[in-house]
Amino acid sequence: MPDVVQDRAGVGVLVCDPDGPPVATTQDALDLVGAAFLGAEVVAVPASRLDEEFFSLGTRFAGEVMQKFVNYRLRLVVIGDISRHLAASSALRALVHESNRGDHVWFLPDLEALDARLRATA
Repeated sequence: MPDVVQDRAGVGVLVCDPDGPPVATTQDALDLVGAAFLGAEVVAVPASRLDEEFFSLGTRFAGEVMQKFVNYRLRLVVIGDISRHLAASSALRALVHESNRGDHVWFLPDLEALDARLRATA
């Protein structure tokens, strides 16, 4: 399935294909931003598409990617199990906790959790 814009809980969401190209550079993130301009307010990216550097905060890649989405007023949602990364990094656990308290970047287990979160913020 290609990346596709779906209406989820009344919000346009670019749901990214788990088998799509990896997000390994800031240009890859900008490509998703561009794809979102087809009617999405939220971009849901499977964790499996994010380069390992995203989860290693010392690389600053996660911050660069998240900032691109904030700059373009899009919400970024990382979908999937990131427990392996969380177990390895207290800094990442703190980032995920704080991000999930806000409105711009969320880390959620699945699309159903995204639907519930979107309904709760409507």
